[in-house]
Amino acid sequence: MTTNETRPPVAPGEPAPDFTLPAVDRSETVSLADYRGQSPLFLALMIGLWCPFCRRAIAQMGPMESRLKQIGVETLGVVATTPENARLYFKYRPTRLRLASDPELSTHRAFRVPKPAPTPEFMSALEKARINPFGDLPEPMPIMKVAEAVAKSDAYVETPTDKAEMERQWPQLKAQFLIDRDGIVRWANVECATEGPAGMGKFPSVEEIAAVARKLPR
Repeated sequence: MTTNETRPPVAPGEPAPDFTLPAVDRSETVSLADYRGQSPLFLALMIGLWCPFCRRAIAQMGPMESRLKQIGVETLGVVATTPENARLYFKYRPTRLRLASDPELSTHRAFRVPKPAPTPEFMSALEKARINPFGDLPEPMPIMKVAEAVAKSDAYVETPTDKAEMERQWPQLKAQFLIDRDGIVRWANVECATEGPAGMGKFPSVEEIAAVARKLPR
C-alpha cells in the first residue's frame, strides 16, 4: 500500500507525540499532558463524522469507556471535524465519551497514521475487498455497501460540512493507541495494517485493549 507518509506509524516502545486540541464537550483544551503521570490512555484517532465507521466506533466506545476506567485506563477519541460541527452532532446523539476536535488531522500526522495514495492499484483493491467490520452482517460485503448500510441504520443525512471534510480527508486511515502513564505507546492498532482493505472499519474489542492494559505498570 503506497502512502503519503514515509515513516511507519508510532509503534509500541516509542514516546507518544504531544498534542493539545479543543475539547468537544466543553470550552477548553485536552492534551496528552493531562494524562501523563495520572493514568494510561486509550486514544482513538478517527476522521470526520462523514465516516460511518467512525460514528459506529464512537457509539461502541461509550460503554467501552466505563469498562476501561474500571481498570484505571482513561479514554479519548479524536474526531476530525470542527468543535462546532461535533457539538451539533452530539447534541442529538449524546455520548459520555471524552472527545477532542482535530479537523486538520494534525494528530494523525504526528502519530504517522497512513493516508494511502489513491493509486489505480489501491482503488482496485478497495473495490474487490469484502468486509464485515462489526460482525453483524450475514456475510462480508463491498466496502461501499457496508458504509451505505451503516449510514441507513444510523438515519444519518450528509451535510455540506461532511462533503467538504470527506473530499479533504479521504482516504485517511484510523488508528488506536494505548499509552502508559509515562507517555509511552504500549500497543497500537492501525486500520488495514495487517489485512489490507479487508480490515477497513474494524475496531478493537474492549477485551483486547483491557488485556494489554492489565499488564501495564501501576
